[in-house]
Amino acid sequence: MRPQTKHAAPPAGDICRLPAVELADAIRQRKLSVREVVTAFLDRIEAVNPLVNAIVSLRDRSDILREADAADARPDRAGALFGLPIAVKDLAMTRGLRTSFGSPIFADFVPQEDDFFVERMRKAGAIIIGKTNVPEFGLGSNTYNPVFGPTLNAFDPDLSAGGSSGGAAVALALDMVPVADGSDFGGSLRNPAAWNNVYGFRPSQGLVPGGPDVEVFHAQMGVDGPMGRNVGDMALLLDVQAGHHPRAPLSYEKQGSFLEGLHIPAKGGRVAWLGDLGGHLPMEPGILELCQAALDRFGEASFKAEALVPDFDFEALWQAFVTLRQASSGCALKVHYDDPARRALLKPEAVWEVENAQLLTAPRIRAASVVRTSWYRTLLSLFDRFDLIALPTTQVFPFDVGTHWPREIAGRPMDSYHRWMQVSAPATMGGCPAVSVPVGFDARGRPMGMQLIGRPRGDMAVLKAAAAYETTLPWPSGA
Repeated sequence: MRPQTKHAAPPAGDICRLPAVELADAIRQRKLSVREVVTAFLDRIEAVNPLVNAIVSLRDRSDILREADAADARPDRAGALFGLPIAVKDLAMTRGLRTSFGSPIFADFVPQEDDFFVERMRKAGAIIIGKTNVPEFGLGSNTYNPVFGPTLNAFDPDLSAGGSSGGAAVALALDMVPVADGSDFGGSLRNPAAWNNVYGFRPSQGLVPGGPDVEVFHAQMGVDGPMGRNVGDMALLLDVQAGHHPRAPLSYEKQGSFLEGLHIPAKGGRVAWLGDLGGHLPMEPGILELCQAALDRFGEASFKAEALVPDFDFEALWQAFVTLRQASSGCALKVHYDDPARRALLKPEAVWEVENAQLLTAPRIRAASVVRTSWYRTLLSLFDRFDLIALPTTQVFPFDVGTHWPREIAGRPMDSYHRWMQVSAPATMGGCPAVSVPVGFDARGRPMGMQLIGRPRGDMAVLKAAAAYETTLPWPSGA
């Protein structure tokens, strides 16, 4: 027999709207059963997901509910995520559950093991219900693929959800999951958070172990991290994801609980506002103004912003990013490119990455690494004076979902499928923690976000700053 709850359950819509931290506490205290929580979210998915296509490879309801009942029968109810229904990003391997990477090459692939952070989520008691949609191999910040089709923006179904964590962001914004994982190389976690009015946290390089299916000694510019409708929920998931793993040699131990750390609020600080890098970055009109208004609100939490343009060659930084991304992503995709049958199934952006990767030389890759090191040192000098660096999260508002990527911004042409996301490169190239926080909407109701970037391994300080910023928001997160 299923355990009885101590109190009458709130309506399903209210359950789905509760913060993940509160849901987890209610389950542990038996104020809500796992079945009640899981059923509420499955009902929400059934009602909403057909309209936006955020969650894919959804498991059979009866199988999920059997797992929920088994959880309810446990007397200990241990684990930070115990009983929470979670859909994992479709770039992460999930044991026994189809993982397509958004590619027809892997349309029927079922892994035999989990990514390290997914394994940790299971051990923490999460119930994996399905996957969240992604662009093919995570390439590009617009979530569409030939396996599942496009994911639509939570605020306007004609617009892009962003990417590559677009499915995760929309599922969060529309209350289909209480918390979500994402991943980020060139803004893949930050951009969709901004475009769906939720939060996305890119951790410091190495905090969340990558693997097992990665080059373990590689630079790991791509990282996994949490997304949430509030900062506390992200801290809850990061506590589970983070920490050294013996099979991930670049990983390291976290220092205490991020969620508990939020109990001591930030005392304010100095923010370097980089804006559009002195005109280097083209921006769609309205973005800088929304971010400036957000910084003004941030001042209410004693974070004072100062406009600044670092003395650095930002075009060289971008070209170094492109080179190192090709050396990573392009080389990884070459195995498919080398097979004519599989090459025909690759999107043009994947082919571009592979073909440019084959033109790279060792001196060119080393030169890009030298630029990256120089930028890291520039960041350290900035953090001697400032507590945070702020930039817009993206350079454009959400665009038509049928547009694969913008060909120009403010009249300036884009020379690659990801040039329009150049604003994401500074945090990636520095290995820094960065959170995208909501800043509001333009006159057409399109959401936007702002990055708060901290010093390497200063993840707790960035989360505290984001929590302080959150108290100044005059609107709720999500849709």
